[in-house]
Amino acid sequence: MSARALIADDEPHLARDLGERLARMWPGLEILPLAANGLDAMRAASEDTPDVAFLDIRMPGMDGLALARRLDPRTHVVFVTAYDQYALEAFEREAVDYLLKPVADERLERCVARLKRRMDAGEPPAGMAEVLEKIARALPQAAARRKLKWVRALKGDVVRQIAVEEVLYFQAADKYTSVVTRQGEFLIRTALAELAAELDEETFWQIHRGTVVNMAEVASTRRDLAGRVFVQLKDGGAELPVSRAYASRFRQM
Repeated sequence: MSARALIADDEPHLARDLGERLARMWPGLEILPLAANGLDAMRAASEDTPDVAFLDIRMPGMDGLALARRLDPRTHVVFVTAYDQYALEAFEREAVDYLLKPVADERLERCVARLKRRMDAGEPPAGMAEVLEKIARALPQAAARRKLKWVRALKGDVVRQIAVEEVLYFQAADKYTSVVTRQGEFLIRTALAELAAELDEETFWQIHRGTVVNMAEVASTRRDLAGRVFVQLKDGGAELPVSRAYASRFRQM
């Protein structure tokens, strides 16, 4: 079957090697341009939704676990990692696909066969949010990245320092990102994908390709007759649409 694959790894020679071997083992697989870091991978995935993503865990800008949380839930994820066997037990306990560097041909062939079988059968990827939280806690966190606490945003000719916890939602707007608070709307020049990588993913959820919402400010959700999901902000705030790609996150709400 035909499928589209994304490979994200900050070691280009390893990414190229993996891509070449996948092309041999999986005829018909279209490999998107290789991504050298998590942010590049997020941009590529937003333009061409991959069927499967091979993600290095340790990458600059956005690590593989954070990236997996933000991919389309229909994308099958395989982690490519150099972690030792002790840490890999976390992946095995949660039944998550992974490849250990250096990737052996036999192991890659088994992974490809499993992916083909799932996709041919139309099996959706497993829900990743809870699984990724468990894995993140189990893996070494020697250099845990600090989350963004403040943004400097512009309104007219005034630059304001805004605490991230005060933001209701961020929304992509041409070459800028809108920062919406109870005090009004401000602009920053940072792209939404790059900004999202620095936010606390437990609090700020991607609900649309161009929208990241502060879940602490969400009062309720609703589903209309057409099956579309919307989130309603507190205190009579805006109602924001949730794209189909992210609607599964709200099934239990």
